[in-house]
Amino acid sequence: MTTKPFAPAPDAPNAPDIIQFAPPPPDEMTAFFKVNFPGYPNSLADHFGSPETTIITSEIAAALMLTPDWDGVRYPDLLIAFGVDPVAGLARNGYLIPEQGKPPDFVLEIASERTGYRDETVKRQDYAGMGVPEYWRFDPTGGRFYRIHRTHIAGDRLVDSEYRPITIHRTDAEHYWGHSDVLNLDLCWENGELRWYDPAAQRYLPTFDDERAARRTAESQRDAAQIQRDTARAQRDAAQARVRQLEAQLRRQQNPALPETP
Repeated sequence: MTTKPFAPAPDAPNAPDIIQFAPPPPDEMTAFFKVNFPGYPNSLADHFGSPETTIITSEIAAALMLTPDWDGVRYPDLLIAFGVDPVAGLARNGYLIPEQGKPPDFVLEIASERTGYRDETVKRQDYAGMGVPEYWRFDPTGGRFYRIHRTHIAGDRLVDSEYRPITIHRTDAEHYWGHSDVLNLDLCWENGELRWYDPAAQRYLPTFDDERAARRTAESQRDAAQIQRDTARAQRDAAQARVRQLEAQLRRQQNPALPETP
């Protein structure tokens, strides 16, 4: 198998000539097990489509401006933006709001021992200042990392330049959810795991585990169907052989001089 060599588009930016964001500090990298490992960026990308104008990414920088000391740069655990330029974001290694012409539509932070307090205070102020329409927080511990509100999941919607809390519903002790108007999806806290529910389709967005299970189920169903086809074919062949045998017996009875058919 061979692949064609990559050729950048004629108008693609020359990455070395663009000032890039620095990678996130280690204590900011909390998204792996709750966002990346389940495969949510991929699942959300499949759900929304339009990859040429949509950015769905984890732990990339977002800022109103680039400063020498990187002051004001945030690294959300999940960033979603519609109607933007993914190529520019890739070249920049981050989301520069003036360059994209708008703030991200949605950001999510996953709480950790070190970041939970800042998620509820400093980052909340920063994302409001950036003009992010919705800012969500998820605490897998059910509130232990958020030392102010001690909540499982929380969301804010920007109204008149200020965040207003989004209503969170409690189904039982292990199930909480709130609705994102920006994404038209429900964000769910279920037994410490983040899930995304599509109320229009009435289904969860699949994780990698869901997709693997679906493939195994489909393979098992194909195998079972093949066994049924093979069994039916064998039964048909046996029935046809029996019919031929009976026909031969009938012919011999009608004409005893005929030789026996092996």
